[in-house]
Amino acid sequence: MVLRSLVLGSLAMTVGLGLSPVQADEITITDIAGREVTLDAPVDRIILGEGRQIYLLGVLNPDDPFKNVVGWRQDFSQADPDSYARYETKFPHLRDLPTFGGFKDGTFDVEQAAALRPDVILMNIEARPATEDAGYDDKLAALDIPIVYVDFREKPLEHTTPSMRIMGQLLSEEARAEEFIAFSEEQLGRVTKAVESSVSERPTVFVDRAGGYSDDCCMSFGDGNFGKYVELAGGTNIAKDIIPATFGTLNPEQIIASNPDHVVVTGGNWDAYVPGGNWVGMGPGSDMKAAQKKLLNLTKRTAMTGISAVETGNFHAIWHQFYNSPYYFVSVQKMAKWLHPELFAGLDPEATMKELHSRFLPVDYEPGYWVSLNGN
Repeated sequence: MVLRSLVLGSLAMTVGLGLSPVQADEITITDIAGREVTLDAPVDRIILGEGRQIYLLGVLNPDDPFKNVVGWRQDFSQADPDSYARYETKFPHLRDLPTFGGFKDGTFDVEQAAALRPDVILMNIEARPATEDAGYDDKLAALDIPIVYVDFREKPLEHTTPSMRIMGQLLSEEARAEEFIAFSEEQLGRVTKAVESSVSERPTVFVDRAGGYSDDCCMSFGDGNFGKYVELAGGTNIAKDIIPATFGTLNPEQIIASNPDHVVVTGGNWDAYVPGGNWVGMGPGSDMKAAQKKLLNLTKRTAMTGISAVETGNFHAIWHQFYNSPYYFVSVQKMAKWLHPELFAGLDPEATMKELHSRFLPVDYEPGYWVSLNGN
């Protein structure tokens, strides 16, 4: 097989030069799709099926998250340009990485991928149906290129920890993965233990997914992702019994009738998709005055007419990418502060975010991940 010959030729050249190749051992992992995948680890050449998987590689390889990446999907620079800019400043070689189309939209190029000789392609679990329907899995298997599925979006509470462990195995960074898992579980437990023991009344919450991204209102979450974060933080997600899946939509009448005590808008910098849109620009280094102005404008939509959250100023915005990264526990802390300020008076989510960056991430912390009309 041509691909195998190229790999063997490369190893022979390495030995001929008197260099020792990295010792790799065959391992079998079970990915998030329940598939057993056998490959050599540590992997040296990775294709990221989603660019935002760098949130994880940043934890596991903080000295250079891109050192094993030979190609990636170009969503990171578009969906989270503020974070991308900070990674680009520190690791300018990321600009040279080949970019790919997506499996879900059918624009992935198998020949381009094969030419990069990857040891593995990391895919998000929601891309599996499209991957199999298009036959990408069979085509890549024929080239001895394994796919490993991970997940930080569809079921983050269930899948973040095993996904981090899988990536730790692939990179032989199991200890680093376990250190991060312990930290995240400790920080989440600071909320969940207090909620379980002390919260008897749960304020109602509407999570406005990417509020202002379009003129339609309103995308939200069912009993998953941010919808589940609300429950962990001691609130009641008004869409829990209305939206049957993780993602869905509420109409304005449903929101007005529910009269939520709090509204949490997820926001980001989406100029690449909706230039100058009404979305709230959350993320590292974001302009807080501009964000608060946009947040105030979102209270004027029909769906917010007369609801309690607008009247009390319990109208908040938070970084959208908490829905798609292993850092979600920080968003739970911040929402707990909003929902139960007295109970969580001693909890400091910003300090948690600073510790996350200083201990685990390759970029420095900058504020800008949340804002509220009541100033909290």
